[in-house]
Amino acid sequence: MLHCIARLLDPLLRLLWPPPAGRHRPAQADRRPVPPPPRPTRARAPYYRGEDSPLVRPYLLAHERCQAEARRQRARRRALWLAVHGVDVGPRVIHGREVAA
Repeated sequence: MLHCIARLLDPLLRLLWPPPAGRHRPAQADRRPVPPPPRPTRARAPYYRGEDSPLVRPYLLAHERCQAEARRQRARRRALWLAVHGVDVGPRVIHGREVAA
């Protein structure tokens, strides 16, 4: 639709404002349609997985360490609570010494 409107308005605009005749502008007879430039193609970039990267965000490692330490602390507290109530589930080695079950 826009192409049709442009074709209708083009002669009217040329009557009202003729193109300037200068040495930098080609004459009307010399105008040829310019072919469109070739479309750029993208090179396929390889996909990277997070595990493949040697760079790891330090706050993620710190968070995992904190979670592991909290898990160990909960296990120690649970074993102590159960030991107070007479259930032996704790570690077999405490402070480097073998503990009887």
